[in-house]
Amino acid sequence: KKAGADFQIICSFKGASAMHYGRKFSFKEVTTNEEEVFSNKKCNTVIISTRHDSHAYLIKKAIKAGKNVFVEKPLCLNNNELETIKDSYKKSINSNTKNNYQPLLMVGYNRRFSPLVTKLKRFLKNLNGPKAFIYTCNAGFLDSDHWLNDPKIGGGRFLGECCHFVDLLFFLSEEKVKDIKISSPLKVKNHPETFTVNLQFEKGSIGSIHYFSNGSKLLPKERIEVFSDKTVFRLDNFKKLKAWGYKG
Repeated sequence: KKAGADFQIICSFKGASAMHYGRKFSFKEVTTNEEEVFSNKKCNTVIISTRHDSHAYLIKKAIKAGKNVFVEKPLCLNNNELETIKDSYKKSINSNTKNNYQPLLMVGYNRRFSPLVTKLKRFLKNLNGPKAFIYTCNAGFLDSDHWLNDPKIGGGRFLGECCHFVDLLFFLSEEKVKDIKISSPLKVKNHPETFTVNLQFEKGSIGSIHYFSNGSKLLPKERIEVFSDKTVFRLDNFKKLKAWGYKG
């Protein structure tokens, strides 16, 4: 809204939440029919913030309708969905070549836009050699029947949430992920809520993501530590950035 977006239409499954937010943010229309969103000619951009199992389906419908798409993470839940999204996007580019128009597809990996992450990345560019990342997330507990823990709906907390942190380390390292391993305590659910992810990047950097749901809420949620070139950085909850061994 601050950027000047003109809110046209909002849709939810049962309509009550759409009505609430439609009034709150002055949407012109409210609906429970998704087709009205994609067929709305005044709307050039669609925001998808539904449960994870519907992301791929709605992305493809929006792309086919020629809309820009902002989708909350994750983009999708499996490789088959990913391939169909890629195919839909390529077809959209080819069909809009004559109009010199290419719809945008963006995933809501918001942490890379934090002002202190931007500053940290600028500092890291001045260092030589590979980097070692330690990312700790005090994620908090979810009930076993929460939709996010359902592998078919939410994908579990690795696909559904930890993708945020994989993306951020990819962003900071500027290296593609070469290998990924996940270790967890004894599983009591379909998908673990407490686990460690070890990443190997293609140019030699490494990263560990500690995603823990069994801690206290009193501890701030996220901390990132970066070790490289006799220098250490620590970013606490995106509010405080400290450095050791970095000149100036």
